[in-house]
Amino acid sequence: MPTHKAVVTATIGLHARPAAVFVRAVAATGLPVTITKPGTGGVDARSLLHVMTADFHHGCEVELGIDDSLLSGAQSEERAKDVLRTLGELLESQGAE
Repeated sequence: MPTHKAVVTATIGLHARPAAVFVRAVAATGLPVTITKPGTGGVDARSLLHVMTADFHHGCEVELGIDDSLLSGAQSEERAKDVLRTLGELLESQGAE
């Protein structure tokens, strides 16, 4: 499973606008991305409701992932890694707003 760790930098965490921006970016990838924080199960990062209710607060380390069974071939895995890296960068840049 391709994964990428990131830190939520938005001062309000993944609520309201930062959550909406993140979820739109995930949906645009067309990939079933999950977001997880330590000690909890992952949630569907394409769902604004799931992301907002999971309480990803400011400074929270998260892990983004995509299930291997939903990918086909090395090229797809490389694309998935690039997508996760880009989404992680988005999470880490939202504190600058």
